[in-house]
Formats: sequence, structure tokens, C-alpha cells
Amino acid sequence: MQDSFELTILFTLALVAGIAAQVLANFVKVPSIVFLLLFGLLLGPDGLGWVHPQVMGSGLEALVSLAVALILFEGGLNLRLQRLNQVSDSLRNLVLLGSLLTLVGGAAAAHYLGEFPWRLAFLFGSLVVVTGPTVINPILKRVRVDSAVSTLLEGEGVLIDPIGAILAVVVLQVVLSGHPSFLMALEQLSSRLAIGSAVGALGGWLMGSFLLWSRQFLTEELRNSVVLAGALGVFALAQSLRSEAGLMAVVMAGLVVRQKAAIAERGVRQFHGQLVVLAISVIFILLTATLSLKAVFALGWGSLATVLCLMLVIRPLSVWLCTWRSDLNWRQKLFVAWLAPRGIVAASVASLFAILLTERGITGG
Repeated sequence: MQDSFELTILFTLALVAGIAAQVLANFVKVPSIVFLLLFGLLLGPDGLGWVHPQVMGSGLEALVSLAVALILFEGGLNLRLQRLNQVSDSLRNLVLLGSLLTLVGGAAAAHYLGEFPWRLAFLFGSLVVVTGPTVINPILKRVRVDSAVSTLLEGEGVLIDPIGAILAVVVLQVVLSGHPSFLMALEQLSSRLAIGSAVGALGGWLMGSFLLWSRQFLTEELRNSVVLAGALGVFALAQSLRSEAGLMAVVMAGLVVRQKAAIAERGVRQFHGQLVVLAISVIFILLTATLSLKAVFALGWGSLATVLCLMLVIRPLSVWLCTWRSDLNWRQKLFVAWLAPRGIVAASVASLFAILLTERGITGG
């Protein structure tokens, strides 16, 4: 009984703090992640000590997984393929070539500047590949940019999240196996992407067809709930077939629903947008509360140099190469190069990896 009461208090504090952070950020017109991080640190063990996510055990992992699935599904719903066509070449390059450059560059920076051993350096590089839509979209709502730039950043954030998360899982398995194999890693990456895309496309088509078919006899609220259940069902099915394939599945499902039922899904987007606000509010508070400031400062100046290298060298170089022949001018390219925040997917996957590496006794995990 006492445990259930503690969990109730934990969820309530996280929700109240998260919504308060969103409201305050909206009032002062800054991205909500600023106050979400501050509030999470303030309530965590290194602050007031009111929020202890560790008491949730494996429940935190399950909650984060479902929240990330919901966030990525909503991201897919908001992507318009017609707009993506105007930046398709640059977007493809950022998702494919940009991921490779960030993986290798991030690993090199972590090894030579942060003094990580190579296997952990490559794991770090895989984790920082993603640029989260949960952070980018609120920023773009505050900063007015032209359509091409916003579409490129939103598309990169949504599409690179599942690819980056799957890449990180593949690198982790290689690290834990102790027998690096490029062919094995390539097979695991491609199979997860293929399974996720196939399950997501089928699930999205079914949900889109249902939205069109049910408009005449179901209330909007019930249709929204059915799509929510369908999105989580697609995620669970893909995950059961291959771990982490569910992230690609929900993005693909959202894209297909948008294309299949462009008229009927407007209410669904609004409903899921509200759920995502709640999910982000709770998850960011819980994950930030798990941070240890002492552990962060213990990383030393090398970690700061690693982050600066990612911001000032690797990301600009990646954007410059990936948009070489695009129609973007130098100001637009500079803005894209400067905006690459990491969001909930990177944080959640990193938290999971820390637990797994610690259990295996890997130093530095």
C-alpha cells in the first residue's frame, strides 16, 4: 500500500512540475525544455529530493517506451510529404550521411577529448545521432523561419529518431558481444528498419481506413481513442517481432495515416498533440531527476570539449556536406547547423544503456 502511495505522489509531482514548466515557458516565450530540465533537477535527489524515479524500477523503462512511441507517432502525423519534397535531397543526406558523420565524429571526439575507451566512444556517438522533435518543434514555434528550413529540421527530427535509436541498440549489442562485425551490425539495423516500416505501413493503412469508414457513426472522441490504441498496438507488435523496430513502426504509421485520411485525421492530430504535451511533461521531469550533478562534473573539461566539438565542428560540417547542392542560402544552412538539440529519445535510450552496462560491469557505463 505504501509503495502504491509513493508512486501516486511521484506521478503527481512529475505531472504538476511538468505542466508548470510548460506554462511558465509559454508565458516567458522560451522553449519548454529549459524549465523542464531546471524543474527536474530541482526536484531530483541532487535538489529538493522529492522525486526519486528509481522507485519505479522497470516501470520507468516501460513508461518511457510508450511515451516515446506516442511522441514519434504524433511526429509522423504532423509530417506532410508534399512539403518534404522541397527538401528531400538534403533531408535524405542528413538522415543517412549525417548520421554516419555524427556517429564517427562523436566517437572520435569522445575518445580523444573525453578519454572514453573506443567501444564506449562509439556507443556515445550512436546516442548523439538523434535530434529530437520534442525539442525542435517547440523551438520552431518560438522562432519564425521559412518553410524549407522548418520542414527540413522537423523531418530530420522525426525520421532520425527511430534510425538513431535502432543504430544505438545495434552498437550496444556489438559492444556487449565483444566481437565487432560490420555485416552483423548492418543486418540488425536493416532488419529492424524493414520490419518496423512494414508493420507501421500496414497499421497506418488500417487506421486511416478506419478513420474514413467510421466518420458516419462513431464520435470523434472514440475514434481518437481507437487510433491511440492502434498506434500503441503497432508499436508493441513491431517490438515483439524485433526489439526497437517499434520506433520505426510508429513513425511510418503516422505518415501513412496522414496520407490515407488527410481530412479525418485532423481531430486525431489535435488529440495526440495534447497527449504528447502530457507525456513530455512527465517523462522529462522523471529522466532529468535521475541525473547526478556530481557525476556530470566528474566528467571534467574533456566532456565539455566533446560537446563543443559536436556543436561547433561536427554538426556544421555535416550540414555543410549534406546541403552542398541544395537551394538553401548560407544563413539558412547556418541556422540548421546551429539547431540540433537532443530530446527524449536520446535521454531515454541513454538511461536504459546505463543500466545494462552497469549490470554487465563495464567501467564507465
